[in-house]
Amino acid sequence: MRKIWFLFCQIVTVTLAMLFVVTTLRPDLLPYRNNSTSIVTITEGNKYEHVSSDSLGGLRAAAKIAMPAVVNIFTTKQVRLQEHPFLDDPILRHFFGDQLEERKRQNSSLGSGVIVSKEGYILTNHHVIESADAIEVALSDGRKTVATVVGTDPETDLAVLKVTLENLPSIVVRNPSSEIGGVGVGDLVLAIGNPFGVGQTVTMGIISALERTQLGLSTFENFIQTDAAINPGNSGGALVDQDGNLIGINSAIYSRSGGSLGIGFAIPSDLALRTLEQIVKTGFVTRGWIGVQVQDLSKELAESFNLATTQGTLIAGVIRNSPAFNSGIKRGDILVSINRQIVENSNQMLNLIANLKPGDKASAGLLRNGAKVEVNIVVGTRPQPTN
Repeated sequence: MRKIWFLFCQIVTVTLAMLFVVTTLRPDLLPYRNNSTSIVTITEGNKYEHVSSDSLGGLRAAAKIAMPAVVNIFTTKQVRLQEHPFLDDPILRHFFGDQLEERKRQNSSLGSGVIVSKEGYILTNHHVIESADAIEVALSDGRKTVATVVGTDPETDLAVLKVTLENLPSIVVRNPSSEIGGVGVGDLVLAIGNPFGVGQTVTMGIISALERTQLGLSTFENFIQTDAAINPGNSGGALVDQDGNLIGINSAIYSRSGGSLGIGFAIPSDLALRTLEQIVKTGFVTRGWIGVQVQDLSKELAESFNLATTQGTLIAGVIRNSPAFNSGIKRGDILVSINRQIVENSNQMLNLIANLKPGDKASAGLLRNGAKVEVNIVVGTRPQPTN
């Protein structure tokens, strides 16, 4: 009896150990997922496989998996035209109002989007639907429907649309920044969208670089760079891996001619999902804010402050009555850490603070007149951008 009990204890111990390892390292292998706190049903995946000898067949399968979830977006807006140079003159309007009529022209534009949930939520770029009076979405199966804007976030150039259709396809979303199964430079990718309005198109390339910042494309930048051909109309479309999982939202190209030169940028899918969840929940994105104006440290600035490196960011200004002002941060301070996390530059600092929850306390490490100073800040809410 004692031997049987001892054997039972060993089996239970080994089983629990295996379950712990699988839960920690490969939770996607478990037959369940806890979605109780999620507002939107999103299928997430962490699959990662090396390129095999039959990669062409794999890419064909990846395109077949991802294409149904990529939609074409058609927007229209009315533009006011002035036939008469003095049309807005109130005196002329008083005497010749009936003759000085405004003319309006409808402008149409094209873009792409990605269905990320079966509830009908679509991720696209803010600039694709900005100021649109009407938005129509066309699916790959031929269905068309009107889309409504749930919310937009100009600071990441993202927008969320909603359509009401049955049996909607949705894409599997992969976290490109994950420590296990994250993407890397050299990985094969496909860009799917509607370039120049010719219809749904797939192009192939590799990931050329990660964490591209300071491009001047948006306030919060952390782009995936790819050489997969991205052209006007691809904006808002999908950048997918060789398994057909979404890793980014195609956003911009670098080009002097307007055509693809092999330098395209995509917003990482993890950033896009965080933005979508906040927009669906509240209609906008809430970010942390402390109220400072910052400047990167050049070599000359670092030397003037007797600093050995250019790591950190210079406080160039402090907004009166802001969280930074109330905590005692001063112009000329060098911000070197937020909550013990090292600040490399102003862009990283902006992202670190934006990810803080308004109302929480944060510690800021400073260099002031060569001495180390640490202050506590009550994080505020970043003001919404004005159009």
